[in-house]
Amino acid sequence: MKKKKHGRKIVVTVVVCLLVAGLGALGYYLYNRANSGLFFEETKLNGYDVAGQTCKQVLETMERDFSAPKLELSEGGESALTLTLAEMGYTIDRMELLERIQGCMRRQNLRLLFSLLGGNEFEIEIPFEFDEKVFNTAVSASRFAKPRTASVDASLEYDGVEYYIQPEVYGNEMDDADLRVLVRDFADKLTSQTRPQADASLAVPDSFYFLPAVTQDDRALNDQMQAYNTFCKARVTLTFGDTKEVVDWNTVKGWLDIDGAQATLREEDVYNYVYALADRYDTLYYERDFVAHDGHTVSYESSDYGYQIDRDAEAAQMIADIQSNTAVEREPVYAVKGYRRNGRDDICGNYVEVNLSQQHLWFYMDGELIIETDVVSGLPRDDRGTVTGVFTIPYKKSPETLKGDTWEEEVTYWMPFHDGQGLHDAPWRNAFGGSIYQTNGSHGCVNLPYDAAQVIYEHMQERFPIFLYY
Repeated sequence: MKKKKHGRKIVVTVVVCLLVAGLGALGYYLYNRANSGLFFEETKLNGYDVAGQTCKQVLETMERDFSAPKLELSEGGESALTLTLAEMGYTIDRMELLERIQGCMRRQNLRLLFSLLGGNEFEIEIPFEFDEKVFNTAVSASRFAKPRTASVDASLEYDGVEYYIQPEVYGNEMDDADLRVLVRDFADKLTSQTRPQADASLAVPDSFYFLPAVTQDDRALNDQMQAYNTFCKARVTLTFGDTKEVVDWNTVKGWLDIDGAQATLREEDVYNYVYALADRYDTLYYERDFVAHDGHTVSYESSDYGYQIDRDAEAAQMIADIQSNTAVEREPVYAVKGYRRNGRDDICGNYVEVNLSQQHLWFYMDGELIIETDVVSGLPRDDRGTVTGVFTIPYKKSPETLKGDTWEEEVTYWMPFHDGQGLHDAPWRNAFGGSIYQTNGSHGCVNLPYDAAQVIYEHMQERFPIFLYY
């Protein structure tokens, strides 16, 4: 019996020793695994198989993969700008990420046996930091591949003949604020994922672009074009010899009242223009200075020779010309015309000059002296004196019979200038000039030698000016 009991004790002792040794070995094993700094078999973190890796190795892998995605912005189907997360101001907080990975390892070690037997699957958020200043610098339309062009409104254009609508132009400028909201929202979603993401693309919506405020279909623009084209081709050129006054669209435009597509010409403005024009160019009945053949100046208080615009008739004609919407070139409508003009010069080197003191006449055409001659003018008494002034010779006639109360004479060349007085030959005279007129003067006419009268008559034309002075 003693031997049997002793044998059982030995067995128990051996078993206990073995058990203690096994537990010690197990404890040593568990201790080593818990302090290995490695993730156990069948352990996953955010989908990564991290078995046998240290926290730092996992950190490097996750930082690399989660920072890798690029965002491609496109417009019109073409790449516009490609940005990394870092370029957009998104960077991983390494220390925070490491702390989260280490937290997973701590949880693994706390449930050591379960971790060893069944593994673990952990999931953590990736701690991204965001720098708005970096983001705003990177996310800007100015960095797009295509340069920015502004949208241009449709506009009313004039080609010198008529108006047309230049269509609008659609540009690609946009508000960076809209672009940043779009990209920030997308990037935030991209960085909030717990699994590594592939490169992404994002199309810029057409609604981001600044649109033209006015298009070619704009009603007001089309109405304005129609109204303007009713009058814009009108061009009235009034000729004053080589001098011209032009009433074109630049002027007419200011004379219009526009109501929608309808344009109405303010006739009062046309009349005002014509009246001002007449004030500048009329010469009839105005004061006049005349430079005589010897260079001295003769002043006249009024001139019975010159041009006078028929103001109302001219205004009516101009209104009709403008409303015809065509180009017209013509002289003004005159009430009275002279012989020739260039601007305010209504002589242009064409005139008869009679110095009654010297009893001499000069006849000029185009500034050239055609003939000069002695004359006999009216007897300076008994209301027979020759008038002084500036007159026109309205016509000429050959032959002509001159009649007075008590006399009648036949002349070959007759050129009247004022109230029955005129230039004519005097076949009854055999002398001219000197002081003959003081005792044997005419009845007011200017008597000419026959040959001189003939030359003057042959060159004389209607409305020719004559200057008579002492």
